[in-house]
Amino acid sequence: MNDCPYCDRTFTDETYRDLHRGHRHGPQLSTRERAAFERAYQQEEDEITLFRYKALGLLVLVYFGFLLAYAFSL
Repeated sequence: MNDCPYCDRTFTDETYRDLHRGHRHGPQLSTRERAAFERAYQQEEDEITLFRYKALGLLVLVYFGFLLAYAFSL
């Protein structure tokens, strides 16, 4: 398990632990821990951006699907 050395919380994933340490214990982090936090943060940011693009694409497809269905129903 991945335990936080500052508050004894347990995390199932190393990335979650690094994100927790960066957000909750930022001033106490060493240079190595800060770098791990920044890597985890950037990875999460990239995943969120990809999700947003996929959600936008799906929304556009649904919109045009309804638009075409409406056009053919006239």
